Amino acid sequence: MNRVIPGYPLSLGITLFYLCLIVLLPLGALVWQALDVGWERYVAIMSGARTASAFRVTLTTAALATLFNAVYGLALAWVLVRYEFPGRRFIDALVDVPFALPTAVAGLALSALFVKNGWFGAPLAALGISVAYTPLGIAAAMAFTSIPFVVRTVQPVLEDLATDVEEAAATLGASDWRIFARIIFPAIFPAFLTGASLAFARSLGEFGAIIFIAGNLPLKTEVVSLLTFIRIEEYDYPAAAAIASTLLGLAFVLLFLVNMIQLWQQRRIGTGD
Repeated sequence: MNRVIPGYPLSLGITLFYLCLIVLLPLGALVWQALDVGWERYVAIMSGARTASAFRVTLTTAALATLFNAVYGLALAWVLVRYEFPGRRFIDALVDVPFALPTAVAGLALSALFVKNGWFGAPLAALGISVAYTPLGIAAAMAFTSIPFVVRTVQPVLEDLATDVEEAAATLGASDWRIFARIIFPAIFPAFLTGASLAFARSLGEFGAIIFIAGNLPLKTEVVSLLTFIRIEEYDYPAAAAIASTLLGLAFVLLFLVNMIQLWQQRRIGTGD
């Protein structure tokens, strides 16, 4: 029997080998190192004031950045798909800039823009708003680096979405908001949730774009990725492994919750509830 893909067993074996080599092996080493820490040492590391503060700052700013990206990214994807205007292709290309731009360069650029004498920082400072070297600056850096995840996951779903149901609802007198809430959003919700989750996960592990704009003050603007790096520089590998494994666990929990929500959404749509 001919295979659809020639050499399927060989290609599958090579794929699984590289998956184990690049993904599973490093993660396994991290988990193994974390297990050597011991429960008492792990609790002592994670309950430390500096570690707890780093997780609080990271989770708070990542949530703020994801909330912004969820709203703005959905709006941007909608405009790019549903409207024709001069410069649309250029704006569409700009969405991928955070992927191509080195994060350190992005951090330097954001710092220059949002310091008190910067282009954006000066008018904001006049209003009493400080961005650079504050948690708000961390959220801005996270939002910049993770915005493409929302746009690029929602955009193709919007492009493939048929408009006949929307037109039928409009002829029956449904308002634009009702059409979006009852017809469009349920159809794009799985992609929207995936994009927002990926943006949140990217924000949790962001490093290069943050260290230049955060100020990196312990107990104030220090994030988990930086604290992990500091522990490695101090040759405190057990502490670094404990912190990194906790962040890894949070990512897995997030992926599990997203899959459960998507499964519930699919069953809900399938049963017509």
